Amino acid sequence: METLQIGRAKLTWLSGGVTHLDGGSMFGVVPKALWEKKYPHNDKNQIELRTDPILIELDGWYLLIDSGIGLNKLSDKQKRNFGVLEETKLEASLSELGLTVDDIDIVLMTHLHYDHANGLTKLINEEAHESVFQNAKIYVSQVEWDEMRHPNIRSVNTYWEKNWKPIVDQVYPFKEKIEILPGLTMIHTGGHSDGHAVIHFQDEADSFLHMADIMPTHAHQNKLWVLAYDDYPVQSVLQKEYWMEQGYKENAWFTFYHDAYFRAIKFNEQGEKVDQLERLRHAYD
Repeated sequence: METLQIGRAKLTWLSGGVTHLDGGSMFGVVPKALWEKKYPHNDKNQIELRTDPILIELDGWYLLIDSGIGLNKLSDKQKRNFGVLEETKLEASLSELGLTVDDIDIVLMTHLHYDHANGLTKLINEEAHESVFQNAKIYVSQVEWDEMRHPNIRSVNTYWEKNWKPIVDQVYPFKEKIEILPGLTMIHTGGHSDGHAVIHFQDEADSFLHMADIMPTHAHQNKLWVLAYDDYPVQSVLQKEYWMEQGYKENAWFTFYHDAYFRAIKFNEQGEKVDQLERLRHAYD
């Protein structure tokens, strides 16, 4: 597992599963001749996308950014459609660190699409699900939480009842912005989903930005390169522009949940890469 120390925060990437989605959808209106130079694709025009939660150790607390694609949550048809070749191995990842799911104090949900939220609950019999992180507070924007429970005609395909009903008593929705721990903040941005949020950490000269799905991979650095999946693409562009400029000024690390090749990249004020943490390839890749 890859780790990165950023000020007081230690980040470790866990194994949350993998999907393969259409490259054209992941890069929206960007011509393939451009995006394929930045990110590889297979013969089906699909790109590999991890769904790997980030464990944050900060001030004696254990936090997770998002929860992985889950285990035994998808039908065979869904696995085929989403290109799922590997499901969540989060408990095994935590075990390697001497931890269990019960040690997680806080889960930071950037949004609640299935590929981020499936890992919040687990199947306990043919129909019932229960919370995976039973001791954790779960933070998500109020807008996202409302839509999760009352999806519209489009979002109903990604906001699933089995992912929210078992965790109702653990959820702490926030309006626009909330400081989780000193220096660690969640901010509602909208864009990819109406309730999408980013995560910012600042500790003196050290910082990281987790842009979630408004910058899902290193290949999405261009502020205009947004997903066809975005509900509000113009909002994605505006928020991406703002936060990337902030990150450049801070020489922040940009961290990734979906990127199959990089865990984090640091840019200077000109947006040039100055450091990187590559993802280790494994035998199952």
